[in-house]
Parts: sequence; structure tokens; C-alpha cells
Amino acid sequence: QLSLVESGGGLVQTGGSLRLSCKASGFFLRGYAIGWFRQVPGKEREGVSCIEFGGNITNYAESVKGRFTISRDNEEDTSFLQMNSLKPGDRAKYYCASTAQAYSNDSYVRPQIYDSWGQGTQVTVSS
Repeated sequence: QLSLVESGGGLVQTGGSLRLSCKASGFFLRGYAIGWFRQVPGKEREGVSCIEFGGNITNYAESVKGRFTISRDNEEDTSFLQMNSLKPGDRAKYYCASTAQAYSNDSYVRPQIYDSWGQGTQVTVSS
């Protein structure tokens, strides 16, 4: 069974950091681009970042650029989202997703291209 499992969420103060992980099970992550998304109840899902198959190309939403870093370890079938300088506006449930489609710089704003999604991990930032 193919699955993605996120972990690493939690409660942090403004200015703090968290590192989210996305572990693939049942398939080799190296064949897929990875996207990270977030959603707040009642609002649309927002693309945060994406990384191509080999990890050499990354893209970020303007709202997180310079604060978040996406990475991957294909040997461990895991992707990471390092989140620094967290703000209350970063509060959301964070999801990772995988796609075998060709990577593009706007892959993080095209959730429709992703075919496997994790269950999400909650991030809460206190002011």
C-alpha cells in the first residue's frame, strides 16, 4: 500500500522552528517530485514548496521564502520541510504529496498534479 506520513508538527512560539518530515511507504520516493501544502479550516489549500526528483531544484511560495527550506533524502524515502522564524500566520495543517508528473517551478501551486497525499500534521504558532 502506497502512503505518505507526515510528522514533526506541534506548538511553537512566534520566531521558533519546526522540522516536518514526510516518509513514503510502499514506494521509492526518488521517482517522484514532492510538494508541501497547508490548509486552515475554512480556507483554500495553499501551496508552500516543492522539490524535484533529485532534490536539486526547489521552489517556494513568497510567503515562506527565506524562512522555509525543503529537502529530501531519497535513500530514506523522506522529504523534510524546515520551518524557521515561524509566524502566527503559518498556523495550519501541513500536508506532503507526491507526483510522478514532470516538475515545473510552479508545481507547488498545482495540487491537482499530485496523486498521493499524507494525512497532515498540525502546526500551531502562538503569538
